[in-house]
Order: sequence, then C-alpha cells, then structure tokens
Amino acid sequence: MFDLFRFKKAEPELPQIEASVPDGQRVYAVGDVHGRSDLLIALIEAIEIDNREQGDASTTVVLLGDLIDRGPDSVNVLALAREWQKFREVRILAGNHEEMFLRSFEDPELLRHFLRHGGRETLFSYGMNQRQFVRSSLEEIMELMTTLVPQADREFIAGFENIVSIGDYVFVHAGIEPGLPLAEQSEAKLRWIREPFLSHRDPHDGVVVHGHTITDAPVDQGNRIGIDTGAYSSGRLTALALEGTSRRYITAIDDGEGEISICAHEDAQ
Repeated sequence: MFDLFRFKKAEPELPQIEASVPDGQRVYAVGDVHGRSDLLIALIEAIEIDNREQGDASTTVVLLGDLIDRGPDSVNVLALAREWQKFREVRILAGNHEEMFLRSFEDPELLRHFLRHGGRETLFSYGMNQRQFVRSSLEEIMELMTTLVPQADREFIAGFENIVSIGDYVFVHAGIEPGLPLAEQSEAKLRWIREPFLSHRDPHDGVVVHGHTITDAPVDQGNRIGIDTGAYSSGRLTALALEGTSRRYITAIDDGEGEISICAHEDAQ
C-alpha cells in the first residue's frame, strides 16, 4: 500500500524568463520606505557608492511607492527623495498610501481609513502632537492637515507615476492585472492588487518589479520580483540593482540597537 503522506504536491515550476535593461543603463529599484528615513539615508549612500564602483552608466533609480505612513519620519523621506532627484534620475511611483494621504484632505471617511493604516505617524512627522490628535474630530484633523502639510509636498506626491518601463522590466507599486495589456491597467490595480497577481505563473508583458506585499527577503518568481521587505517593522529596506541581465540586491538593515549595516547579495527567495 502506498503511504500517501510521503508524497507532497509538486510546487509549480517557475517560468524561465530572460530579461535585461538596455546596454549602458543601470537601474536601482527601492522597495517601500514607509517613513524610515534612517534606512533610506543608508541605502542612498550604499547605492551611490555601488554605482560609482560599477563604472560608467546611465543610472535610474525607481522608488516603488509607499514612501510615507507607518514609520516615524515620512516628512523627511519625502525631502530626501526630492534632494536625490537634484543629482540623480529618480522616478517615484505612487503607492496606495500616497493615494490615501492625498484623498484624506477631502474625504473624512478616507481620512479615518488612512489614520488606521499608518497615517497618524505621518501627521505626527509634520508636527501634529499626540494631544491635538486625541482631542480633535476628523473634521478638525482635516483642517490641521491643511495647515501642517505644505502644498508643495501635496503637489510633489500628486506628481508620482503609476508605471515605469525600462528594457524588459516593468516597475509598479503593487502589481498588475494578469492578462491585461500595460496600457489598459487601472490605477487601482497598480496601487492595490495582490491576487491574482501574486500567484500568477505565466509571463507578463515584462518582468514586474513591485513592492506592497511584505516578505522576509526579496522574492524572484521569474515573472515578478517583490522587494518590499517591511522596512517599518523589520528594519530592512531593500533595493534591486539591474544591469544587462544581472540582478543584485542591496539591503539596509537596522540591528534594533541604532546601528544600520548594508548587505549586498545576488540571491532572492
């Protein structure tokens, strides 16, 4: 008699997809920062050092969205991104948290949702104090937001992109709807989707690089690469470096005692 418990269902084979960025170009994609300015500072420095060491190239950085919320210093994450753009080609995608933030200025119910999912920390980073927050109604918080958050920051976030394509790679915040051409993807799916994108095994119109869904380490599934390693909770902020057909990872790691180290590696899960 066969022992059925000895047999495990085979995992689906990952698609083997050749992907590259154009000759002479180098790309660094950075996962969800979520208010961790300390990790972003360390990763910016590491990327700039790595870029110099790798030699001449036309270099682009893609921030995959969710720069804000949950972590303690969203205001300075935005400032760092703006400063980086002054000397580096930095393209920024809009995540679902940027969407919630902007809509919260006009919609009290959206504001309630935003505050429950890390928005409170963002408002604190702009100078709202705990006492103000606790004593204020939603309408009063909305008024305080208008006062505390500079219009320039709102306009900066409103200018974030939904999708970036470079070579054989497609960069989005959350993912794409399988089977639908990139030109027909909805803003909502690009910022919010999980399934059926995450479990889809067939090739897309390019290898999709995304954040939004937290994993302990980068996940390369052949047709997609997820690099949200949960910076705000895990203390790990990950970048994917792409050049030619090569893929490398650079991770800023907070040891929990105030020290941040950099780990460079070529493997994903």
